[in-house]
Amino acid sequence: MFWAPEVLAAVVPVKVASAADLVSASQPLLELTAGQVRRAVDGWHAVLRVGAVDHRLWSKEPPVLGASYAAELPFDGDFGARAYAARRLWRAMNGRAPGPAFHTLSKQRRERLSAAIRALDAHSAGGSYRVIAEALFGKKRIPDRAWKTHDLRNRTIRLVQGGLALMRGGYRKLLRPGRKDE
Repeated sequence: MFWAPEVLAAVVPVKVASAADLVSASQPLLELTAGQVRRAVDGWHAVLRVGAVDHRLWSKEPPVLGASYAAELPFDGDFGARAYAARRLWRAMNGRAPGPAFHTLSKQRRERLSAAIRALDAHSAGGSYRVIAEALFGKKRIPDRAWKTHDLRNRTIRLVQGGLALMRGGYRKLLRPGRKDE
């Protein structure tokens, strides 16, 4: 199977089930055409809603009406995330709670990302670090003197740098969580 590097780790790659897959299947197999399917340069992408959860799938081949599908999990760096996503899909297809998503951002991380994007926006509009800090932290917290050595100045600079890193492609790390050798 051609493996597209653009496919995210939480996307379950599928293929038309072979006769052996059908014989050994004790649970219902996937009906790919039941979801929202779109064509892309790397293959076919589908979003299946099972219960209240969206499951994302990818196939090199176009969907076949009436065919059953099986997950195909390559032993690559994203195996753990893909196996987790496939298990969530399997649980949902069998009427069980799918469980939590593989990767969720903490409230603190979401707030920091939001602040970094706001800081980037203000910086791109020509705002100084002091003006950005006043908008983010409130004017009362910004000292009249000792601004050059104040912690909020350093924090504002780091937020702008973080926003610039996101803009330059770092946002992809949010979609593909850090890999841990298991």
